[in-house]
Amino acid sequence: MYLAFTTNFFPWLTIIVVFPIATGFFIFFLPHRGNKVTRGYTIYICVLELLLTTYAFCYHFELDDPLIQLAEDYKWIDFFGFYWRLGIDGLSLGPILLTGFITTLATLAAWPVTRNSRLFYFLMLAMYSGQIGSFASRDLLLFFIMWELELIPVYLLLSAWGGKKRLYSATKFILYTAGGSVFLLIGVLGIGLYGSNEPTLNLEILANRSYPVALEILFYIGFLIAFAVKSPIIPLHTWLPDTHGEAHYSTCMLLAGILLKMGAYGLVRINMELLPHAHSLFSPWLIIVGTMQIIYAALTSPGQRNLKKRIAYSSVSHMGFIIIGIGSITDTGLSGAILQIISHGFISAALFFLAGTSYDRIRRGYLDEMGGLALPIPKIFTLFSILSMASLALPGMSGFVAELIVFFGIITSQKYFLIAKILITFVMAIGMILTPIYSLSMLRQMFYGYKLFNGVNSYFFDSGPRELFVLISILLPVLGIGIYPDFVLSLSVDKVEAILSNFFIENFHE
Repeated sequence: MYLAFTTNFFPWLTIIVVFPIATGFFIFFLPHRGNKVTRGYTIYICVLELLLTTYAFCYHFELDDPLIQLAEDYKWIDFFGFYWRLGIDGLSLGPILLTGFITTLATLAAWPVTRNSRLFYFLMLAMYSGQIGSFASRDLLLFFIMWELELIPVYLLLSAWGGKKRLYSATKFILYTAGGSVFLLIGVLGIGLYGSNEPTLNLEILANRSYPVALEILFYIGFLIAFAVKSPIIPLHTWLPDTHGEAHYSTCMLLAGILLKMGAYGLVRINMELLPHAHSLFSPWLIIVGTMQIIYAALTSPGQRNLKKRIAYSSVSHMGFIIIGIGSITDTGLSGAILQIISHGFISAALFFLAGTSYDRIRRGYLDEMGGLALPIPKIFTLFSILSMASLALPGMSGFVAELIVFFGIITSQKYFLIAKILITFVMAIGMILTPIYSLSMLRQMFYGYKLFNGVNSYFFDSGPRELFVLISILLPVLGIGIYPDFVLSLSVDKVEAILSNFFIENFHE
């Protein structure tokens, strides 16, 4: 009993993963007095989980150690040799803390939801467990199960609390993501069963295995398709704008802030770590797709009349930088991609929250029906402007630092010729010029000019304390990372070097 409570044996990660969904079940037994009790209980659980995670990471995680820490390994299903393996390193630390932070704020953002609120909040807590589980899994099959645990809550949140076309977008979401999951499962089983000795799904063992090149390429393509749907990488991105256009804005915060980051995390954790040969073959293609994605989405965004769809396309564009960072195979590029994962998680969640709160005020979702909102809702206008500037990578904000580091990563890469690097940098720069065009035109259409709509109540309440709290909580880290990015970079720097040392050792042997 004493051993269980010393740091080495206390199951911190199991508690962190299981706690939200386990306590979520109690929601259905709460007294049904309006939705105040449910709301308070859910927020209490989220805050408790965030504090627990922060405590475990502060006191039991050593930053300068690139190996897996807080590792747990329990036999789960003996017949299959299936293990409950959890562990974290510098790569999963940032996304787990981001998940806790954004989910807590999204539950606070979901206060206006009154219809069937018990189920709504339970689904949010179930998503919370699935997301942390996928970032902390050290077993491929467990990773897949956690990955799947995400789908059902999102589908239900979409189909029950979405807009007019919610069933269409929910069906599209489930078809795309379940289709991607099939490739993921085939890849997981293929890698696990390969090899003469007994099958294993332990990520530590798999990271030190080598495969025939043709087989490695096949595995790589399978995983790439699965993560490309989630990330989303063009042309598998079309579910995203539809889903965001219809979902409730608290669901959008979870989708944009965390769900998309799971795809990028999978690319680094599985495609880069387990399949380095195939990754070095595919990385030029990743970079080409990433640059096309930045330009394509930035050009498509201004044509969107729906406010949330416009922000969704800007999300797709910014995810292009992450793909380029992963494809650059440099310390700087990969660090920039990880920083962009965190930075974009904050900024996109804040923009969707702002789009939702302004919709709550005026009941208009289309930009050409808006106008002149700066006077009636000045606080929302100010925060919308500041966070749009963060999205278009204004210096001093986290987006600028992340994109700049990805630029440096490409320029310093040893793998590509100078002309290719100049071309890529030039195209990326065009993308960065297009970003202000759609961001600023969105602000102009919403807040400036004359009021286009004649509502019965032409006076709106500006944002209240709850909404200001959510926005300022997101704005502070965005500014903090922009001014002192080392805070986030220091979490993953050793792990990034450890992942990339694979590539250089192998190239050296060749």
